[in-house]
Amino acid sequence: MRRVRRSRQGSAPSNLPARPEFGSSSGSSHSPLPQARPSQFRLVLVWSLLVAGGLALITNLFDLQVVRSGQLQQMAVEQQEQPISAFVPRRPIVDRHNNVLAVDRPVYTLYAHPMLFRLSHEDVAQELASILQRPAHELTKDLYSASTGIRLADFISEATAGEIQRKWIDGLEFVPNSARHYPRAESASEVVGYVNFDGRGQAGVELSQEEWLERSVKTLPKEGDIGLIDRGARPFFELDDLKLKLTIDSRLQRLVRPVLQAGVSNAGAKRGTLMVMDVRDGSLLCLVNTPSYDPNRYFDADMASLKNWALTDLYEPGSTFKPINVAIALELGAIGPYSSFYDPGQIFIDGWPIGNAGRGGFGQIDVTEIISISSNVGMVRIVEQMSASDYYNWLEKIGLGENSQIDLPFETPGQMKSREQFVGSPVEAATTAFGQGFAISPIQMLRLQAALANGGKLVTPHAVEGLFDSQEQPHWQPELPTPEQIFSPETTRIVLEMMETSVESGTGQAAYIPGYRIAGKTGTAQKSTSGGGYSDSALVASFVGMIPADSPEYVVMAVVDEPNGGSGGEIAAPIVKSVMEILIGLEGIPPVEAQ
Repeated sequence: MRRVRRSRQGSAPSNLPARPEFGSSSGSSHSPLPQARPSQFRLVLVWSLLVAGGLALITNLFDLQVVRSGQLQQMAVEQQEQPISAFVPRRPIVDRHNNVLAVDRPVYTLYAHPMLFRLSHEDVAQELASILQRPAHELTKDLYSASTGIRLADFISEATAGEIQRKWIDGLEFVPNSARHYPRAESASEVVGYVNFDGRGQAGVELSQEEWLERSVKTLPKEGDIGLIDRGARPFFELDDLKLKLTIDSRLQRLVRPVLQAGVSNAGAKRGTLMVMDVRDGSLLCLVNTPSYDPNRYFDADMASLKNWALTDLYEPGSTFKPINVAIALELGAIGPYSSFYDPGQIFIDGWPIGNAGRGGFGQIDVTEIISISSNVGMVRIVEQMSASDYYNWLEKIGLGENSQIDLPFETPGQMKSREQFVGSPVEAATTAFGQGFAISPIQMLRLQAALANGGKLVTPHAVEGLFDSQEQPHWQPELPTPEQIFSPETTRIVLEMMETSVESGTGQAAYIPGYRIAGKTGTAQKSTSGGGYSDSALVASFVGMIPADSPEYVVMAVVDEPNGGSGGEIAAPIVKSVMEILIGLEGIPPVEAQ
């Protein structure tokens, strides 16, 4: 074998063509240029990319670990713990007798995974249709919409879930949760309120007392401690036994509602409200509106029904405010119990005519008669005995333009004219004398009437008694403002006697109950119009009653909005009478003869 010889310079073999030198021309001989090595270029490129990537990674880590550390930790907590908190039931709500008004109960969300079905989609839909109360063709359409994770129904009860499980249908999943349930339906919806689909309070004490109804999530194990939570298994937590106790009597609520509904319906009225308060401490035994709603199905109610207008809406109270004015005049010494005035039927104040509603003059009448027969002219004469400035000071003192501070949400403060308007125009004091020209809510009116009934103290209306455990030991109770003494006990005693005459022989006779002493006052007020002035047809009829009149324990007030004609004595007084008869039976109030 012939060996190929190489030159010393490493030239190509002699039998291969010589490679021309780079950069040579015309056979001229120049020294060759140095060549760039491709392997070194690639090395530099790769090294540069690695360095750049490392710097980017370090920058990103710095941003995550230092710059946005707090924000990301909060996001992680929300993602990890929020699903767990959904299992934490709210504390129950009970009435004064521990009857349950609101409680969390286990419910389920039903998911379908058709990829796991052994039955046909149509057969599964047919099996579920009657239980879920949905048409089979709708369910079939849903089942064909995806291969897994189809949400078929929310808030399924344990009983319904059990019925479905007994069908032994593969491919169905039940995800547990808690939902608020109101076992007495609309019985106390005005006070209790409701929670939305996210479990957040939207009205009543469900909203105003949410901090006491929500249990602390801190008592729950975190996902990092227990690993991944199987959403198909209901977690168990150690919960306290506290309950939110209300002052409301659900028995009274249940019995009063049909009475109010019948009264409003018979009057052809727009709406009505009925409230019962313990005058000694301001606790509400009853607050009923009509129309109302079922908190279990709040989403079916219209907005007018959801609104607790006894707190949110203002009205001009009319003649039910007259006893308040008499008490103010007595306190100022402007009149005495036996003062009398001449009522010609109509007078003019600053050019404005003021007369008795649909009636003529009553001649010379004393203060008791002014209250009993509800003389507008007589009340104007009483108010004229006070200076406008002193009168305005007293209206401020009784809190006429303020809230009642009730522990329910959305209360609207009262409205009254400015001092300059009031003092500068004589007609302002004159119209206020018979309860017009200003506006308050029904709950604020109830509070003022309670001050007449309890010896002159302005108490705070409230519906919450506190948090109690299963042994009836209080763990928290609201701190109520100290009652303010605004009228003397002697003044209120005199006014109550006048109001008792109104029930015995005056405009409030429809509230009279044989054997019982009842103080009361009717009210029939024109509604103001948006363009100013008053409507000729739209009225508010009301009545307030106290029982027993010699030492009242309870004040009952009914307000009927826009009845189809009629006065407070004709429409609202019979409602209050029926409610007081119920109250007598529930509270065991003895008749006069038995006292």
